[in-house]
Amino acid sequence: MMLGQNQTAEQVKAVKQKYGFDKPLGTQFLYYLNDLSPISFHSNIPKDYTYLSKSKYTATELFTIGNTTTVIKAPYLRESFTKQGKKVTEVIGETIPNTFVLAISAIVIAIILGIIFGIISALYKDTWMDKTIQILSTFGMSVPSFFSAILFAWLFGFVLHKYTNLEMTGSLYELDDFGEKMIIKWKNLILPAIVLGIRPLAVVIQLMRNSLLEVLNQDYIRTARAKGLSEFQVIKKHAVKNALNPVVTAISGWFASMLAGAVFVEYIFGWNGLGKEIVNALNTLDLPVIMGAVLVIAIIFITINIFVDIIYAWLDPRVKLS
Repeated sequence: MMLGQNQTAEQVKAVKQKYGFDKPLGTQFLYYLNDLSPISFHSNIPKDYTYLSKSKYTATELFTIGNTTTVIKAPYLRESFTKQGKKVTEVIGETIPNTFVLAISAIVIAIILGIIFGIISALYKDTWMDKTIQILSTFGMSVPSFFSAILFAWLFGFVLHKYTNLEMTGSLYELDDFGEKMIIKWKNLILPAIVLGIRPLAVVIQLMRNSLLEVLNQDYIRTARAKGLSEFQVIKKHAVKNALNPVVTAISGWFASMLAGAVFVEYIFGWNGLGKEIVNALNTLDLPVIMGAVLVIAIIFITINIFVDIIYAWLDPRVKLS
């Protein structure tokens, strides 16, 4: 795949040696772990895969024993198979900021609207307003993101284009009309952010409603009302904060999963993010990019969940960090 249709046996041998494909699978796996590890071991023999090449590693040497040098370095995710030896870290570094912008925009929409509609639904329980919100949120949870993306792109980017001035496809950065420089087009963010935020929005509405209804039945809420506090003060100072715990849990999970779940949305809207890059890598079997992207998403997911555990202690004093 990397050499094309006219490769020679010598070229194939050289590529296998360069990427360590001439070794057993177990050895290849250990090589990959060695590349990922901040403290790693490298051969001083140029023909070996683990040779301490400056083109591959930016490392600080610790000590050398025989032909092996121990170093401290940044994790090395290897090179893309299809981008002429471009490092995977560079590929991810160029695309993940766009995915972060999209995911943050979507989760902000979900948080703000979800909490507002959840509170309204709880305060007007069993009314037409509550039932309408419940129907819409259930519908939002049941519709797959890729279907919503196609529907929104067609409706607002094509059928209603002259009213919305939105495009069916487009990324955050695009060339200007003269093809001279990249400019930011914020309007291209609107449709993918809304589509990506629909499902977490529906989840936040349901969780906020159910949690707030449970909190409003607690003794301390009745005590606050008995002291003469207005309903607005009761909701703002006592009820909402204590009802946010399940919402925070859902938001953390959704934000982390958005980095992976944005794959379909980015691909349909032509958003140049990590999700679209993963699809392209799958289509071309660019395995280093796929593995690197999965590892980065996993690390972000774990980091966010640790951060959420810390937030719990602030929201609920009963939760103690150990």
